[in-house]
Amino acid sequence: MAASIKFGTSGWREIIARDFTFDNVRLATQGIADYLNSELRAPGSALAGRKPVLILGHDARFLGREFSLAAAEVLAANGIEPLLCDRPTPTPVIAHTIRHKKALGGINMTASHNPAEYQGLKFSMANGAGAGPEVTRQIEANIARLQAANWTFKAVPFGTFTCRGINPQPEYFKALKKFIRFDVIKRAKLKIAVELMYGTGRGYLDTLLEDCGVKVTRFHDENNPLFGGHHPEPNAHGMEGVSKFVRSGRAQLGLGLDGDADRFGIVDQDGTWLTPNQVLTLALYHLKKNRGWTGAVVRTVPTSHQVDAVAELLGVKVYETPVGFKYIGALMESEPVIVGGEESGGLSIKGHVPEKDGILACLLMAELVATEKRSLGQILKKLERQIGEFHSDRINISFAPEKKDALLARLGSGLTRIGSFKVEKFITTDGYKFLLPDREWVAFRASGTEPLIRCYIEAKSPAGLKKLQTACRALLAA
Repeated sequence: MAASIKFGTSGWREIIARDFTFDNVRLATQGIADYLNSELRAPGSALAGRKPVLILGHDARFLGREFSLAAAEVLAANGIEPLLCDRPTPTPVIAHTIRHKKALGGINMTASHNPAEYQGLKFSMANGAGAGPEVTRQIEANIARLQAANWTFKAVPFGTFTCRGINPQPEYFKALKKFIRFDVIKRAKLKIAVELMYGTGRGYLDTLLEDCGVKVTRFHDENNPLFGGHHPEPNAHGMEGVSKFVRSGRAQLGLGLDGDADRFGIVDQDGTWLTPNQVLTLALYHLKKNRGWTGAVVRTVPTSHQVDAVAELLGVKVYETPVGFKYIGALMESEPVIVGGEESGGLSIKGHVPEKDGILACLLMAELVATEKRSLGQILKKLERQIGEFHSDRINISFAPEKKDALLARLGSGLTRIGSFKVEKFITTDGYKFLLPDREWVAFRASGTEPLIRCYIEAKSPAGLKKLQTACRALLAA
């Protein structure tokens, strides 16, 4: 068994057959079962009185269903009924199903946008949101205790355990009809290219669009656990094929999903890939201006302040959270929030699940184009005339491991300048963020797995961005 099983911002991820093994999946599931049964017995627990049911799902990677069945067997042995989704299922759909079924939570076998050799286990709470650190620490402690006691599980012969299956798609589709104006999209008679990346979004985003009259061209919609040899990530590189197709004039918009459909990729009418920062800005603009929604917007520390500028323009309050959508989701559950999102491609809206939903984000962009009868780029340009331009970048800067403590201590002590730029405010919500004049800023976060500092930079011009990039590299090299 693994020396330790640790849950990061989106669960436990490891390489298949090295650390992500059936024994370790059973071990992690037992840790979760112990946590859930403890909560069911605890006076005043939020789970008290709930039926002991847990939703299980998996993405399109190797052995996803088999790992889910291994978890299901452990849950059943602990008096918790597993309900297994009947096909590779998007993460936001699993989140919705947890809420719809009033389950204790869910276990999703997914490594999201990681390469094909990885698999992951994500535990979600009864509200559909990813488990926060206060919960995962308890689960990790349970796992460590089980390991110390040399815990083992006597499983039935491989492939013989069965459990009740469910089809979560109809209820999820019904829910989206409350949030998306499919009639508006239908009247626009759009042509859209959809990048499915061999993932769980197949039969979801493409089907929803076709059902409302969109002419859909699908990319990579077949089953391929190797994801065609690429990362299943809808970034600019992953959306290159769609960008070329849209530039040819054969589609007005390109929409893409990552492997588990919680992240999105958007390509504008001219073939330009839009950053998640820009998409969050557009979602806020659309829901406030065109829908008349009220509430705040929530973003993570390294997400663009373009969001703040549009929020100020529209009279919307801004909340800032640490990195990890679970923090955004928690705030969306407790405060009236129009939309929440992060620079890495996660987004959800008021009344929906407190979990990233790439399908929803893509549909919102199609609705915005259909509503305003303009391209997304044209809408952004009009906004920029009122709030100015924002240019963002993220760079990874390597450092010698033995210098890590000194480097972080230097950043953590606060700085008065970043190169020639004066620091106006120092924020330590997550990592080290330095606010500069004219809404420019830089933020530093240390990687938890590599000798890297992730440096997030935002400037008001391409020249300013280049100066800040140079200044950050010089600062970390000193």
